[in-house]
Amino acid sequence: MRFGAGSQFMSHASFLLVLAFAGVPACAHVPKRNPLPEAAVDLAGVLGIPRARYWGDEPQPWAPEWLGESKSELKGRYPAVFRHRQNFLAISGGGQNGAFAAGLLLGWTAAGDRPEFTTVTGVSAGALIAPFAFLGPEYDHVLSKVSVELTANDIFKKRRLIRGLRSDGMASTAPLQALIAKHIDQDLVDEIAEQHRRGRELNIGTANLDSMRPVVWRIGVIANSGHPQALKLIRQILLASASVPGAFPPVLIEVEAEGETYDEMHVDGGTASQVFLYPLGLDFDQVLDMLEVPAAPKVYIIRNARLDPLYEQVRPKTVQIADRSISSVIRTQGIGDLYRIYLATLRDGLDFNLAYIPKEFTERSKEGVDPEYMRKLFELAFDIAKNGYPWRKMPPELKQAPIRQH
Repeated sequence: MRFGAGSQFMSHASFLLVLAFAGVPACAHVPKRNPLPEAAVDLAGVLGIPRARYWGDEPQPWAPEWLGESKSELKGRYPAVFRHRQNFLAISGGGQNGAFAAGLLLGWTAAGDRPEFTTVTGVSAGALIAPFAFLGPEYDHVLSKVSVELTANDIFKKRRLIRGLRSDGMASTAPLQALIAKHIDQDLVDEIAEQHRRGRELNIGTANLDSMRPVVWRIGVIANSGHPQALKLIRQILLASASVPGAFPPVLIEVEAEGETYDEMHVDGGTASQVFLYPLGLDFDQVLDMLEVPAAPKVYIIRNARLDPLYEQVRPKTVQIADRSISSVIRTQGIGDLYRIYLATLRDGLDFNLAYIPKEFTERSKEGVDPEYMRKLFELAFDIAKNGYPWRKMPPELKQAPIRQH
C-alpha cells in the first residue's frame, strides 16, 4: 500500500551507504538534538498525558492497578468490550506490500462479516492502515484511494547522494508528512477518541532508537486527552513508525522528565517488531476474566509479506549482497514474531487467525514503489477475502510439527 512507507519503499542499500560513509563529517542538514538522559528514560512523559505509551517488551506498568479495579468500574468504562466477544487485529509492516492488507480489509467488508475490532495494532505500513481499519468500513474509500492512486513522489523525495549521506536520511519524507496530514485530521482524531471512550484500543508501534526498544503508543488515549498538540503528536507517531532508518529521517519526539524538556529518536517500528499484539508478560487470562469475556477472543494477524522463501540469483556485488541479506533478516524476523504471537494465543486461549501473501502470487516488483505490482496485490487480496478468507490457524511451518496442548 503506497500510503505506508516501510522497509521496501527504498533499497535496503541505503543502510550500506550510511555505514560506508559513517565517517563523513556532519553538517547543517543534521537536526540538533537535546537527547533524553539515560537516567530519565523511565521517567519521561509526553504532553503530560498519563498512560499514553508503554514499552512493547514488558507489561504496562499500570497493569496491576488496572487489575485491582472492580468489575463494576470496568463495566462502566468499557461498554464496547465488557461481556462482549473480543476481536483483535494486528497489521504488520511490509512497505508496498501493505496493499495486501488494504485489499483484504475491503474484501472482508464485501464478504459482509468483517467484525468491529476491540483492538487494532499497526507497525510501519500497517501503522498507516491501522487508523482506518480501526474506524471501520466507512473509511474503506480512503484505503482504496491510497492503494491504487499514489506514486513514489507522494511518499518521499530523494536527496542528492552527498546531502543524504551528510544528513539524517537518504530521502525527505515531506510528501508523506503531507499525505498523513491530509488523511489524519481533527475529525478523524475525534472519532478515535470517541471509540476509545467505548473501551476500544488503537496502538501503534515505533522503535526508540536511543533505547533500542519497542514503544507502543495508545493513540486513543492521546486523541481523548484534549491536548492542543494531540493531533500533531499522532501524526508524528505515524510518521515515525514508517520511517525506515537510513532511508528516511527519524522523528524526534519531545518528552518531559523532571521538569525538563528533551527529545527521543523514533524510527520504523519494524526495526523492533514486524507485528505485535500485546506484551507476553501480561496475564491476559486475568484481563479476560476481569472483563467477563464470554468466549475465546479471535486474533487476526495480517502479515504483509510472503512467508515462503523467494528464490533470486544474487550477483556477487556488495550492494546486492547487502540488500538481499537485509531482506532475509526482515523475513526471518517477521516469521519469529508470528511464532511469538501464536505461542501467546495458545497460552492465553485465544483463537489465532493468520493471513499472508500466498506463494501463488508470483508478480515481481520492478521498483521500490511499483503501482502495477501493488494494484495486482490489492486485487488478489480483495478477491480472496470477498469469498471468505481462508485464515490459517497456525504459522505454516508448524503444520509439520504442531504444538500439543496438555
